[in-house]
Order: sequence, then structure tokens, then C-alpha cells
Amino acid sequence: MVSTDSSGAQYTRYQLWSGVVFLLLVLAGLIVGGVKTYAWMQDEQRMPVQVVDFSGEFQHVDITRLERLIRRSQPGSFFALDVNEVYRLVEAQPWIYRASVRKQWPNRLKIYLVEQTPVAKWNEDLLLNPYGETFSAKADDLDLPRLYGPGGSEKTALEGYNAMQTLLATTDMPIAELSLSERFAWQLQLKNGIELNLGRQEFIDRLQRFIDMYPLLAQQSKPVRYVDLRYDTGLAVGWNTDDDEQS
Repeated sequence: MVSTDSSGAQYTRYQLWSGVVFLLLVLAGLIVGGVKTYAWMQDEQRMPVQVVDFSGEFQHVDITRLERLIRRSQPGSFFALDVNEVYRLVEAQPWIYRASVRKQWPNRLKIYLVEQTPVAKWNEDLLLNPYGETFSAKADDLDLPRLYGPGGSEKTALEGYNAMQTLLATTDMPIAELSLSERFAWQLQLKNGIELNLGRQEFIDRLQRFIDMYPLLAQQSKPVRYVDLRYDTGLAVGWNTDDDEQS
């Protein structure tokens, strides 16, 4: 005679193992399905990024080159494309100041660009934007003032340039070159060739003194070569001689 308790225990074990096997089969199915789904999502041929849509105002950014860089760095499908990587790539480009990147279903990548605005050349090899930040880009075709100064003085030099350029705006004598020394002494070269030595202190007041005196200086028989304004009152003037003009 077979015990009912033994039969019941065997049935329970059977149910348990059946459940375990079923669970394993379900998990295996999910894993296989997940792998196939992932592979499908990574397949560029099934869900390619067909359009890279650039917007914003820009003159110097080479859009064709930038799109080529993006597609080369992100060769996968729409799902596989890493927006953060694209963002870092775009903002690393010389003429890009800021960018935003997002996907748009089903096959579009939208990129909004804010281009750098160069306002001056800095120490020959860099450019300055309106915030006194440097960036490296080619601007040989741009007629920009040249600013020079020690490292870390970019904002100071640009602020001084803006203040002095505003003062000179009514005189038709724009600044061609500005130099800020290690001791923060200011020197200017105007586009008409006149050099101004303003020193370290009260450079705005000294520039105003030059502006007030220039109509009198311009009446002289010889053109002005330089003006030294490093005095509490008055100024020292150097004149172009005939030899200077011939050389």
C-alpha cells in the first residue's frame, strides 16, 4: 500500500520543478528577445538617422563638415545615437559657443547652434568673444582690433578697449591695436597711425585729454606720430619728420 503523504510530496516536487523550468524558459525567452531587440535597435539599416537638422544663426561653421563628423562618431541607429556624445562633439568645435542637441522621432537629430562672435584678436593666435573668453579659430579675413596682454588679463583688456573705443567713437579714430603691459600700463595705436601712451592710472581721463587736444595738434604742419599722456597735466608729442614719412 502506497502512502498518500508520499504521493503528495512527489506531486508537490513535480509542480515545483515544473514551475522552475517554466520560469527558466520565460527568462531565456526574455533574454533572447531582448538581445534580438537590442540588435534590431542598433541596426542602422532598420532605423537610421536620416536628417541632421541644424538651426541658429551662423556664418563660420562648416555645417557639411560638422554633419560628417557626427555621422562618423555615431554610426548606429536612431536608438543607438548618444545625444550627450554629439553635444560634446559639437561644442568642441572652434566656432561653436553653445549648442543643444535632441532626437526627434522617428529619424531626425535636431541641433541648435550659437556661434562664437569674435570682437578682437588676442596675442595674435587667439580670438576674444564679447565676454572676454578666448577661442581658437581662423579669422584672417576679419578686420578685428589686435589686443595684447599677459595671461589672465583678457577681460580687463577687452573692458578697457570697449570703454576707450566708446570714447573715441565720435572722433573717427578707431583703435587698431591695444597693449596691456605686465604692470597694466595701457598703450594704443589708432588706425590713423598715432600711438598713445596712457600709463597705468586714469587712462580714460588721459584719453579724453588727448581727444580735447587733438584738434589743435591736427592743425600743426607735421602729422602726429605719438602722444605721451603719462602726466598729471599736459602731454608730450612726437611728430613725423620728413625722414619718417619717406621710410
